[in-house]
Amino acid sequence: MKTRIAWITAVLVTSLACVAMAQQGTPDERIEMVKQSFAASQQALKQYEWVETTALSLDGEEKSRQQHQCYYGADGKVQKVPIGPPPKEDKKHGLRGKKQAQKKAEIQASMKEATALLHQYVPLDPARVQAAKTAGNISVDVPGTGGPISVTIKSYLKPGDQVVVVMDPAKNTLQSLAISSFTEKEKEKNPVSGSVNFAALEDGTLYPAKETLDITAQKLKVIVENSGYRKHTP
Repeated sequence: MKTRIAWITAVLVTSLACVAMAQQGTPDERIEMVKQSFAASQQALKQYEWVETTALSLDGEEKSRQQHQCYYGADGKVQKVPIGPPPKEDKKHGLRGKKQAQKKAEIQASMKEATALLHQYVPLDPARVQAAKTAGNISVDVPGTGGPISVTIKSYLKPGDQVVVVMDPAKNTLQSLAISSFTEKEKEKNPVSGSVNFAALEDGTLYPAKETLDITAQKLKVIVENSGYRKHTP
């Protein structure tokens, strides 16, 4: 079991998005094969453009939905162009309007803080993974033949947080990433959870098909879906 944990941890430490389960070759050869595959997928995504759909829900009710055409710019960063007119705002006047504006500001502040927090988890930091391994905070669950492999990393960024990486050994691909963490304000912990589900294009390129962010205290949920991938023409 220690050998298996060390092997999978090595994959995570190199920030890989899949795990090689071939029966032949040394562990180093398997890791290198997967490393090259992941690097190719990351590079291939820069040739694509896609549609990003973001839905914001409050207490289970969808409040807004926006779409953007996305692509990588010359600086290597994702560029987003709004699709359709901007969402209409139902502005209230007087005291009610003031409360509405205050509530909106609180939501935006919570979203910004939670999003910034999750960006510290994705992608995984090799140094933090190594630190978790050294502290004995990584465990591996390998169910029956063909079942997904779950790698759990505890106290990755903060004491008490958790990251779970799920891999498909049959297809040698990353399936999902789940994060349980929290923000802190005046010594009070506010739970924040996130998840990413991955899919593959026809050429095998991996991409984040669906991303979910939950902020329990504010009863906020954000779902981002990426679709319509096609080669980008500048």
